[in-house]
Amino acid sequence: MADIKNLEGMIDSTPIMKDYADIESSKLPEYQIDSKIPEGPLAQKWTNYKAHQKLVNPANKRNLDVIVVGTGLAGASAASTLGELGFNVLNFCIQDSPRRAHSIAAQGGINAAKDYQNDGDSVYRLFYDTIKGGDFRSREANVYRLAEVSNNIIDQCVAQGVPFAREYGGLLANRSFGGAQVSRTFYAKGQTGQQLLLGAYSSLNRQIKKGTVKSFNRREMLDIVIIDGRARGIIVRNLVTGELERYAAHAVVLATGGYGRAFFLSTNAMGCNGSAAVQAFKKGAYLANLAFTQIHPTCIPVHGEDQSKLTLMSESLRNDGRIWVPKKKEDAEAIRAGKKKPTDIPDEDRDFYLERRYPAFGNLCPRDIASRAAKERCDAGYGVGTGNAVYLDFKYAIERLGEDVVRDRYGNLFDMYQMISDDNPYQTPMMIFPASHYTMGGIWVDYELQTSVKGLFALGECNFSDHGANRLGASALMQGLADGYFVIPYTMQNYLSDQIKVPHFTTDTKEFDEAEKGVRERIQKLMNIKGTKSPDQIHKRLGHVMWNLVGMGRTLQSLVKALDEVEEVRKEFYTDLRIVGRADDLNQELEKALRLEDFLVIAKMMAIDALNRNESCGAHFREEYQLADGEAARNDKDYMYVSCWKYTGENEKPILLKEPLNYTEIKVQTRNYKS
Repeated sequence: MADIKNLEGMIDSTPIMKDYADIESSKLPEYQIDSKIPEGPLAQKWTNYKAHQKLVNPANKRNLDVIVVGTGLAGASAASTLGELGFNVLNFCIQDSPRRAHSIAAQGGINAAKDYQNDGDSVYRLFYDTIKGGDFRSREANVYRLAEVSNNIIDQCVAQGVPFAREYGGLLANRSFGGAQVSRTFYAKGQTGQQLLLGAYSSLNRQIKKGTVKSFNRREMLDIVIIDGRARGIIVRNLVTGELERYAAHAVVLATGGYGRAFFLSTNAMGCNGSAAVQAFKKGAYLANLAFTQIHPTCIPVHGEDQSKLTLMSESLRNDGRIWVPKKKEDAEAIRAGKKKPTDIPDEDRDFYLERRYPAFGNLCPRDIASRAAKERCDAGYGVGTGNAVYLDFKYAIERLGEDVVRDRYGNLFDMYQMISDDNPYQTPMMIFPASHYTMGGIWVDYELQTSVKGLFALGECNFSDHGANRLGASALMQGLADGYFVIPYTMQNYLSDQIKVPHFTTDTKEFDEAEKGVRERIQKLMNIKGTKSPDQIHKRLGHVMWNLVGMGRTLQSLVKALDEVEEVRKEFYTDLRIVGRADDLNQELEKALRLEDFLVIAKMMAIDALNRNESCGAHFREEYQLADGEAARNDKDYMYVSCWKYTGENEKPILLKEPLNYTEIKVQTRNYKS
């Protein structure tokens, strides 16, 4: 840590943290974390777990009910697979039919360790790249399992008819994504995530037709019902009628995506929200690693005040596009002023800054590094467009391969870019800039994907993930499908094996009464404010606070300021919110207000989590903690843990619990993408 450029003079921030969180209680015995990682060698842990798991016989499965909230990749794959096993599955989504809300319709692809090209890939290398990409802040056992089942995912999806690209030899084609030196990202023409979803929905619809899965559309979960310490049901709002409805089951699975829209502007769709995670948090589940939010480097820059979403361009573009800014400030200024075009800048006056800084990986360095490098160039005055953009240039690929080849590889993406920007990327470089994309933090789960609440499971992006402090491209699809197809079917049986004598639950209990009463009171409280600001207006203000103070770079001062400003936004929300329409009817403004109320909780917890971690790692970049060359300075001695937060009340300090991260199979070292 000798090379750290510490802008705070190595200030001990413990007193500051005590202002916002109870950081001492984690030492008490009742707050110890049990991750339930199986014994034995790393490569055999999952095999041993499955060999010794408890089972539920087929006839008994018909007597067990499972609620699955969400129908993205994790939710759809989990619901369909549990339905195929014979459980009674109740599947909920906020849309008018099962679909995703996230940008999980990804134009990229999915990672898997199939070594078709003999370029040195393996399960171990995928495991190591994922751990390294996450800056050594994830569990060895979970990541190895993820890499281990990745090949099964490809086989599963091919069997479902997913049209992955193919070589002439009949093998599946793949590409290299950021943070890996091999080609392991399997992709489909167009949007890979969308194709994977269609495969999952074919399985899901088959189970709906058979009756093992009941689909409940246009419903949003607003609370979890706990009976005798176990999750036994949910309260949902019918988004068409406004009615509150009760549903009971033996177990509840949350697959509700991430919380990236805490920034308001992100690559996520409007409907993405963190509400399920917040309700789980308030019912005893831990929120973990919330500071780890990924900024994606390949997005179309902000182009107006009225945007509600940023467009994500596929990371696969970085295989052939070269990223640069002008070397001379005067050229950058001339471009911004409209006096020069990028094509006027000769090669010798172009700064291919990723290739310069990271020669071994170049344009394919990981997302966190690529994003910060773009920000650094723009902050230094070399940005183009409005000043917050860099170029992604295909001139060199067209010269090398020909326009037809480039068009065949990326034509759909080029068309999308041209429709949005009115620039032809075959003739002039694309402009890109980082944007909030994926959240590695979320609900804490153990090895079985179970939260700290018995019977409550979390899958996909809504859990704190297998990625660590950063995520390699295409790993989100890998995790969502791994959790849904190949993990939860086993761990759910293990949990339900002693529940077969528990009868189907009725919703006519005091626990359901109390939960519904709480939801009604919450809705009425918001409806009664009758201020002047719409939910979107307040949400945009929150987004500005988060992006400016808790975005790509954070400091002690910015995080303390963020907490103060989030509190100001919170006061504005509770005094000046206006929801038009009625609560007992279709009301999208009420939906937004409820989600915004939860985003205010998440925003506060993100800042607290970032304050706790006095180091830089992955997507968490504390500017006080960096090496002399501007790279992140990790502190393994003090922060080699998962930061888990326990809810103690609306105006009370959360409690920090620490799950130690122990590495036995790999050597923990400073990330190097330069050589």
